[in-house]
Amino acid sequence: MNSNNTNPFDKMSGSANLVNPKGILFLFVGFVFVGLILAKLQVAGVGLLFALIFGSVYFFLLFKNPTIGFYTAIGLNFVILGIGRYVQGLPLGFAIDGIMVITFLAIIFSRFRERVDWSPANKDITILAAIWLGYCIFQIANPEARMIEPWIAGRGIGFYFFFFLILTFMLIDTNKKLDTFLYVWGTFSLLATLKGTIQMLFGVDYAEQAWLDNGGAETHVLFGKLRVFSFFSDAGQFGGNQGYAGVVFIIYSMAKKGLTKVFFLTVGILGLYGMMISGTRGSIAVPFAGFMTFFVLRKNVKVLSVGVIFVAIVFVFFKYTLIANGNDQVRRMRSAFDPNEPSLKVRLDNQKILKGYLASRPFGGGIGHAGDKAQRFLPHAFLSNVATDSWYVLIWAELGIIGLTFHLIVLFYVIGKASFKVMFVIRDPITKFKMSALISGMAGIMLASYGNAILGGMPTALLIYASMAIMSNPEIFEEDLNNKKTELISA
Repeated sequence: MNSNNTNPFDKMSGSANLVNPKGILFLFVGFVFVGLILAKLQVAGVGLLFALIFGSVYFFLLFKNPTIGFYTAIGLNFVILGIGRYVQGLPLGFAIDGIMVITFLAIIFSRFRERVDWSPANKDITILAAIWLGYCIFQIANPEARMIEPWIAGRGIGFYFFFFLILTFMLIDTNKKLDTFLYVWGTFSLLATLKGTIQMLFGVDYAEQAWLDNGGAETHVLFGKLRVFSFFSDAGQFGGNQGYAGVVFIIYSMAKKGLTKVFFLTVGILGLYGMMISGTRGSIAVPFAGFMTFFVLRKNVKVLSVGVIFVAIVFVFFKYTLIANGNDQVRRMRSAFDPNEPSLKVRLDNQKILKGYLASRPFGGGIGHAGDKAQRFLPHAFLSNVATDSWYVLIWAELGIIGLTFHLIVLFYVIGKASFKVMFVIRDPITKFKMSALISGMAGIMLASYGNAILGGMPTALLIYASMAIMSNPEIFEEDLNNKKTELISA
């Protein structure tokens, strides 16, 4: 009989298949397997069962929609170092790598029957990132590098930039996806400020106290006052990243209406609050540079004038007054404007020491070989015992003057080209606001990274890399908005 003549109502449903002995046997074996797990492992068995169920559903959805992997990486990027204070002994540092690899596999398998079109990632910034990755791989052969382990620990400096850039180009190609990226970022930023506020008001928990007791207190308890670090690696990263959120979300809110505008404004304001309670002086450079960049991007004399006046008032408040000096956070922020501040002199002295050491080492001392983080691998090495503090000094120490020069070229090229497009190419005002938010935030992080190693740390690094890809391709978001406007008119 021809299969086309088969009555569809004669087909057995899923539940009817249980009448079949094979179906009953399969169901019985499944129940026995679950029962054995619960009986053998008890509470752990229940957790394992739920983990298997959740993992199966998650990976099914991820391979169906690879963008979920991108959002997962952003969220995990925020909390992974904080989780390390509670769960020790696990290689949590490779979790981001794992998510990125799985997301690439999901892109390939989701388009298994057709050739994957990688052309969206074929951009000049990708070529620059590939050159940078090649230079970072070359660092394995750096004659100054003594071990491979520090390089593995610092692998993200090249690998994350290149591969996350590609993921962003491939997956974030509509305004809806761009907004979702910001919603994920904003949600974790709110949680970070909440956690930081709890630390400030009620103190740290047992795991955070253990971290402080194991050396964290040297830099995070000053004159008996806690420098709030939330679930970040340190207070410097917390303050810088929250200032970053403050700039990006306040400007991004200008492209929104209604409740979404309220959400973005709330994230921005609480981000600046988180920056203040971190007690990190250098983080104040983020809103200063960020908002000034935004005023310039507007190409409006009145807006620029008002902006300059506002920034000048804030500068005078911190530099020339003692208003609110009784507040610990304000007092510490104010010290950032003191050119005679002792810690600034120490940093400059360290840079003089490094200058002499690196004069004959144009490729630097090797990735992962400089600063405090290198002490767990090479506790007695020269570079391990000279504080780098600044992100750019860290790059200089590890990758040499060649690496630092190329790194700065890439950063200024991306932000310069993106700014040109916003000012002279993009016409849609909403797209202008969105791109301006990301450009301004990056400008703030670039300036603040002179005083602290913010740019390359979690979670700032992935946010910056994703932003660099997005702001390098603003036309696609303007086109997406224009297409939606056309659809509404034709409807």
